[in-house]
Amino acid sequence: MSSYSLSYLKQLEAESIFIFREVAAEFKKPVLLYSIGKDSSVMVRLAQKAFFPGKIPFPLMHIDTGFKFPEMIEFRGSLTQSIGADLIVEQNEEWIAKGAHPLKLGTDKCCAALKTQGLLDAIRKHGFDAAFGGARREEEKSRAKERIYSFRDKHGQWEPKNQRPELWNLFNSRINEHESIRVFPLSNWTEQDIWEYIKLENIPVVPLYFAKEREVVDRNGILIPTEYSMAVVDPGDKTIKRERAMCRFRSLGCVPCTGAVRSRATTIDEILLEVREAKRSERENRVIDLGSDSAMEDKKKEGYF
Repeated sequence: MSSYSLSYLKQLEAESIFIFREVAAEFKKPVLLYSIGKDSSVMVRLAQKAFFPGKIPFPLMHIDTGFKFPEMIEFRGSLTQSIGADLIVEQNEEWIAKGAHPLKLGTDKCCAALKTQGLLDAIRKHGFDAAFGGARREEEKSRAKERIYSFRDKHGQWEPKNQRPELWNLFNSRINEHESIRVFPLSNWTEQDIWEYIKLENIPVVPLYFAKEREVVDRNGILIPTEYSMAVVDPGDKTIKRERAMCRFRSLGCVPCTGAVRSRATTIDEILLEVREAKRSERENRVIDLGSDSAMEDKKKEGYF
C-alpha cells in the first residue's frame, strides 16, 4: 500500500470516527444496524476505535429475515461475543409465520415485510432516535443521494428532495418526537477502501466473501447457490439447471436474493485486484435491486436501510 493510500484511509477513518462520536453526543438512543457484511464489520471496528478503551456505547441490531446464510449467523454470534457487544436480533414474526419467501411473494413485497417493516417496528419498539447504516454513496444510485445524517419522518420514511444541507462537518441533528436519523459514517468510502481497510486492520469477515467451488443455479446471469434449501422454492425440480462454479459473494443478503460472481479470489489481495478491475457495482447480483431503475430508491422511501 502506498503512503498516499494509507494516508487517505486514515483520513476516511478519522471522518467516520468523528461521526460516531458526534452521534453518541447528540442523540439519546442510537443503534448500529448490523447486517453482518463487510461494511458492517468495518463499522464495528470504527466504533470500537471511536470509544476505546471503553466498549461501544450503543447496541448492534440485526434485522433477521430468516433467510440469511448460516455462515452469517454463525459469524454474528462469534464476533459479537468476542468483542463484548450488546446484540439485538429482531424479526417480523407475523410474516415469517405466514411463510414469506421472495420467490413466492416477489422480492419487493417480501423485502418490504421482512426487512423494511421489521426494521421500522424494531426502531419504534426500542425507541431508537439514530441508526447507523453501512451504505456508501458510490454503491448504488439512490444511495448517492443520501446525506451522512439522513432524516426520516415519524413513519420512518425518506424523502430525497427533503434532505438537510450539510456544510463541511456540520450536521443538523434536530428531530421531533418519533422522527429519527439514519447515519452513514461510510458515505465517502468505496468498495476498494473497505477492502483496503479490512486488510490494514486485519478485520475478520464472513468466509463467503472468498471464492470456492459451489453448485449454483444460473438465474438470469445471477449465480444462486443450491446448497441452501431456502434458495429455491422446489429443490426437487428437475428443470432447474445446476452447475459447479468457482465463485464468491461481493455483497451479502438473503440467500434466495443474493447471487455469487465467478471468481478465483481466495485472499484479500486477490479480491482487491478484482475490485480494482470491476466495471459494475458490487450489488449487480442482488435481486432486490433489479426490479426497476428506481427499485432501491422506492424501498428507501418506505424506510429500507
